[in-house]
Amino acid sequence: MTTQLAAAVGAALGAAAVELRSIAGGDINQAFRADLADGRRVFVKHRPDAPAGMFGAEAQGLDWLRVAGGPRVPEVVAVRDEAPAFLALEWIDRGSPAADHDEALGRGLAVVHAAGAASFGLAYDNFIATVPQPNAPTATWPEFYATRRLEPLVRRCAEDGRLPSATVARVTRLVDRLEDLCGPAEPPARLHGDLWGGNAIVDASGSPVLIDPAVYGGHREMDLAMMRLFGGFSPRVFDAYQESFPLAAGHEDRVGLWQLW
Repeated sequence: MTTQLAAAVGAALGAAAVELRSIAGGDINQAFRADLADGRRVFVKHRPDAPAGMFGAEAQGLDWLRVAGGPRVPEVVAVRDEAPAFLALEWIDRGSPAADHDEALGRGLAVVHAAGAASFGLAYDNFIATVPQPNAPTATWPEFYATRRLEPLVRRCAEDGRLPSATVARVTRLVDRLEDLCGPAEPPARLHGDLWGGNAIVDASGSPVLIDPAVYGGHREMDLAMMRLFGGFSPRVFDAYQESFPLAAGHEDRVGLWQLW
């Protein structure tokens, strides 16, 4: 398979992949460093059983997430959704955080969120990891959070026997109260969608880089709640965000609501 992948990468990039070296890159996809005959080096993500359209959707999401004034986002070099499916991105050398890295990340994320979205949702569905993520637009955030996030995931988990019926009933009762729980209405923000600590890396200049998004238009507190769920972000990041783009009253009380997803 590696030989087939190297051939497909070379064909897509117009230069033979003289070396395809396996590297650390998470547990969802296989990750490779590809050195090309013309001297270029790219990062390649591959999954033998990738769901149809997964890498194409991620490529679109990376391009959508890249906004002037926001954190660096890798450039898409090539994408292939038929076997062997892969996503090739610019190679980013890693470094140590600069002195102002955390503030830059907080301010940059505020810029991305403020870039906005056409609606709550997106023009196409995508994935969070390999889980399908429906994004058909809705008129309001409570409706989107209920019908595109909580309900589909609860239904999937219940059908797989992973969620007890009592928990399903509790989430159903919660969904009925979302209009009152979601806080003041806000316009849709441009969300990363899967912003845990592993999806914010540091480049050779010490600046933040956002990777592996699951984008959509949604409530901006969603990204911030995900950042708090597994740790990895200092208080300076959140302070810089708040200074740049203050959150609505009661945002502290809604963190658990967003983390439920």
